[in-house]
Order: sequence, then structure tokens, then C-alpha cells
Amino acid sequence: MHKLWKLGFAAAVALTTAAGAAFADDMVVKFGVAAEPYPPFTVKGADGKWSGWEVDLRDAVCKEIKAKCEWVETAWDGIIPALVAKKFDVIWSSMSITEERGKTIAFTDKYYKTGLAVLAAKNSSFKPDPDGLKGKILGVQVSTTGLDYATKYFKGVVKEMKTYQTQDEVNQDLAAGRIDAQVVDSIPGRDFANSDAGKACCVYIGDVTYDDAVLGPGTGGGLRKEDNELREKINAAIKKIHDSGEYDKITKKYFDFDPYGN
Repeated sequence: MHKLWKLGFAAAVALTTAAGAAFADDMVVKFGVAAEPYPPFTVKGADGKWSGWEVDLRDAVCKEIKAKCEWVETAWDGIIPALVAKKFDVIWSSMSITEERGKTIAFTDKYYKTGLAVLAAKNSSFKPDPDGLKGKILGVQVSTTGLDYATKYFKGVVKEMKTYQTQDEVNQDLAAGRIDAQVVDSIPGRDFANSDAGKACCVYIGDVTYDDAVLGPGTGGGLRKEDNELREKINAAIKKIHDSGEYDKITKKYFDFDPYGN
């Protein structure tokens, strides 16, 4: 059986494939996270520690599966290759479950769902659709469903589509007036628009029409296809956390709505 975890000491503890086998307390599950902050889901403090809604949820999952968990930071556009190369065990970084990604990796059940939104320069007023974006310079982060959506609906309509390695860079260019608008996940987009920096430069135009083919059923953890035991354990943990009310308890620290979705 393929080993799912890296051990924190020299003496390896064997995994068993027996149904219902417990995780050893000394096992380490490595979670891959995009190195850039993605508030309110993941934020890295000055002390190097991560916090945020997605961090708290991961900690709750780790408690349920009885494993010690570690973060492994990596560039967003290389996060799937890094998983496949076994640099960590689970992508836990607001990754949408899509058919295209599913050709390479497996996903857990969803743990939240978000649509996409358009943010624009301050005092802008137009609809978040092809007519509204006609002739504008649009920014979007690479390797995201936002780029997939923008390519499908706005390419050929906008004056120019600029791509960026990080969401921070998109925000900075919108604030600097180098782009007219951006497409971004609606929850972090609203979070930025409501921040001090966002209020000074930008406005939340509105959500785009949801496209299941592009956005998929929600956001989940990404795993290597062969790591079925770990995926099943995480799925069971997500369900238990949601059903027990722990999910709501975590959520109330960050949101005034339920991010789980339909």
C-alpha cells in the first residue's frame, strides 16, 4: 500500500489497510497551502503561523483523524504538481473541485462553496457581465477558476486580459489603476473590498452568473488518486464536523453566513 504520511522520526509506524484502522498519534499529514495570504481563509502572521477559517477547519479535521498536521507552502500555480511529486499529502488551499483538475488528482467532499465576483475601480458602476466589461482591462490570477470563467465569457469582449501569479498582485494593480476590474472568488473578493485598502480604491460590483461546468460543486481537499484511505478519513471528518455543529462554531468567527452552500 502506498504510504500517505511522512513520519516525524526515524522509526516508521506501519499503516494497516484493515477497515476502521485508527491513525497512529505520531503520524504526520502534510497539507499544501498557497504561500500567499488568502483572507479570510488563510493568513500568515509575522510569527510565521497560519490562521483563518480554512486553518481552523483543517485543525478540526486533524483532530478527528488523530494525526499531527503540518503546512507546506508552495506557489499556487505549482500546487498540483507538488502534490503529485509527494511534497505533501493534501491540497488545502481553497481549490475548486473541477472536472479538469479531477483528471490529475482526487478530491475530498466539498467543505465550502463560493461563486465568482467582479471588483472594479472605485466609483465604477456596471454589471458583472460581458456587456458591463466590454472594452475594459481585466485582471485575474493564473491557474484559477476565475481565469477559466473570464476566458470563457469575457475574452474577446474586454480590451485586455492581464494574468497574475498571485491574488495580491491583482489587487495591487486594481488599486494602482493599471486594470479596470478583476474576477475573483466572491468571499475573498468581498473581504478585500471591505478592507481599508479595498475601500480606498475599489468597489464590489457583484457576483457573476454561476457556471457549474467551470466552477464545479464547491471547494475540497486535493489528494493523489491512489490515497483513498486518507481521502475517506477526511471525508468522514468533514461530515462529522459539519453535522456536530463544530463547522458552524468555526464559521461564526469569520462569517455572518453559511459558506457551505447548496
